[in-house]
Amino acid sequence: MKIDFGLTASDYAKHRAGFPSSLFDRLSEQGIGLPGQNIVDLGTGTGTLARGFAARGCHVIGIDPSTSLLEQAKQLSKAAQLQLDYRVATAENTGLPDASADVVTAGQCWHWFERSRAVQEVTRILKANGYIVIAHFDWIPLKGNVVEATEQLIEAHNPNWKMGGGSAANTNGLHPLWLRDLAEGGFQEIQTFSYDVFVPYTHEDWRGRIRASAGVRASLTSDKVEVFDRELATLLQAKYPEPILQVHHRVFAVIAKSPQS
Repeated sequence: MKIDFGLTASDYAKHRAGFPSSLFDRLSEQGIGLPGQNIVDLGTGTGTLARGFAARGCHVIGIDPSTSLLEQAKQLSKAAQLQLDYRVATAENTGLPDASADVVTAGQCWHWFERSRAVQEVTRILKANGYIVIAHFDWIPLKGNVVEATEQLIEAHNPNWKMGGGSAANTNGLHPLWLRDLAEGGFQEIQTFSYDVFVPYTHEDWRGRIRASAGVRASLTSDKVEVFDRELATLLQAKYPEPILQVHHRVFAVIAKSPQS
């Protein structure tokens, strides 16, 4: 299944909830995201993680191969009156100098990378005693909830999408393979944390959030997206008529120290 998140850029920027402020609070307790730190955010997309660090006084470079997503990131940063440096590049080849980052982050994107090459690149651009943070903010399908019903609809319209709660690819918001990636790359002091939150979505925003997912606008044709969206609107009105949906999410983060420590 070919995925192009550039096709989802508008919905992605408008409807996809960013990482909660509680994540940045927890990272700051580990000495990550402090004012003045140089942070490189890989796979930055529309810059949700990057803007969170910039708002806390960090110097942030956002890296992404999609010019469409970066254009949305620039507009959102301007609206928030934040200064960030966005660059078209990949996680495997950032083009940045050796030992130039205090922290490298990857939010909601590590699974899209050539992971062994990304580990090598992170190692190269991190300073001695620098940190990597791999973070996720995943919706959680549970029996009877709106996420489960939405995933079932995505699967009905896109059988090639294999990331739902009923598939082997689903990890319920926990990503243990990333620990192995970092350990094999020589990273030290590997640790994780996770916690659950509920994110409020209107029907319109939830539909936009789902259109921005890999299984819908990033991989379906426009006419199929329109059909899917109409059916999702009908589903929400019939089964989840409350105006504000409280959508179950899980925050998960891996933190590790550079092999050059």
